[in-house]
Amino acid sequence: MRQLITRVTLTLFATLTFGTVSAQNLYITGGSYFDVVSGEMVRNQGIVIRSGKFVRVNEALAASEDYEELTLSDDQYLLPGIFDLHAHYRVTFDGVRRDEVEANPVIFLANGVTSTFPGGEIQPEVMLEARRKIDRGEKIGARIHSSGPYFGTAFPAWNRGTTIEDIYATVDKWAELGVAGFKAKGISPVLLKALIERAHLHGLPVTGHLGSGFRNTVNPRDAITMGIDRVEHFLGGDALPNTQSAYATLQNLDINDPAVDKQIDHFIANGVFFDATLTAYGYYGHRNSLYDYWHNERQYLTPYAFEITKETRQELGMFQKIFDVKKVTVKKFFDKGGKITLGTDHPSVGEFIPGFSAHREMEALVSIGIPNAEVLKIATINGAEALRKSDILGSIEVSKLADAFVITGNPLEEITNTRNVQKVIKGGLVYDSKTLLKSVEGKMGPKDEEDWK
Repeated sequence: MRQLITRVTLTLFATLTFGTVSAQNLYITGGSYFDVVSGEMVRNQGIVIRSGKFVRVNEALAASEDYEELTLSDDQYLLPGIFDLHAHYRVTFDGVRRDEVEANPVIFLANGVTSTFPGGEIQPEVMLEARRKIDRGEKIGARIHSSGPYFGTAFPAWNRGTTIEDIYATVDKWAELGVAGFKAKGISPVLLKALIERAHLHGLPVTGHLGSGFRNTVNPRDAITMGIDRVEHFLGGDALPNTQSAYATLQNLDINDPAVDKQIDHFIANGVFFDATLTAYGYYGHRNSLYDYWHNERQYLTPYAFEITKETRQELGMFQKIFDVKKVTVKKFFDKGGKITLGTDHPSVGEFIPGFSAHREMEALVSIGIPNAEVLKIATINGAEALRKSDILGSIEVSKLADAFVITGNPLEEITNTRNVQKVIKGGLVYDSKTLLKSVEGKMGPKDEEDWK
């Protein structure tokens, strides 16, 4: 296989070393690419990227002297960049939580996850600065489509006396700072309604980790009626009575209850996306499948973080039950025509680093019977649509920003081939996956006890 010519190699070196590099003109030949419209792999006659966007797709260039060239082999495939819409940058080491922005942005990118929505930030100012550095080309990483602080008790600094006027002011502030949407968790019905209305005033979507209605929480059924755009984790509805917590009911949910189908229909009728986060609960289960390591993920921890995180998390029987229930309800949601997005929802505690988890989530979705091509759409164009970014991202199409990644092996035949990331393209810039990962070995987490205070 021909490799990138020298100019591309120099561009990669300059990007890794110096930070700011202009998007290059790139000509990709050979291999195949995934077409999100047909759901098929198309033999590539030529893909032209100019100034960071696709300008020709499946069209050979008569003269390519002005372009850097990337030639793919017959067993290589170009996929649109993955969207992780529940991409926690948060890590917890020795009971201390932080949004980790040294290694995580690079690890996401190296795995082909070019777009991330953090799904609620506990250190929104830290995330804002990370996003700005990446956008300015001063730091390498996946796109951070910021969510700002959690709206609700999940935010450490949440004031339980928050008013509607406070919600309006906070939404206005973060909208002006350029967030892509908002996330609610632990919010009351009155304040969620205010959040949705104000966010929509700014043209921004809202998602939520909701409840059953128990103790002044919001059932997804009611949030959909309020106008929420996406719902995380579970479907809700009449199958989750407001007499007990959502989790208490969910673990023993009767999947044949007509209320489940009724709630799915409610989602579809209102055009609401479901961020399935299927694998999130299984991390706390018995992990008999779907949780293998194909890469030494713990090598990215600092030596100190490695030492204080040797113990793995304990199995929680309730979460395994919820995982098993979700497998059935997510498939039912898909079969009825509901729109699913990919979200990993996996803040790391020193094992299973989030960037790699996107591939586990795709494998899990295939394991419940969703076709491989549909899972690739869930991971790409569906995420772009849910964030209202599908006019510029989410597929390999003319006029869209050039976010994609190269893998070896056809993922329509075996979905775990998405793990075989060779090159990542973000805004027209080409990165070598192994080089990216090597650059952040030993950098995740505190260097010592004082560093984490």
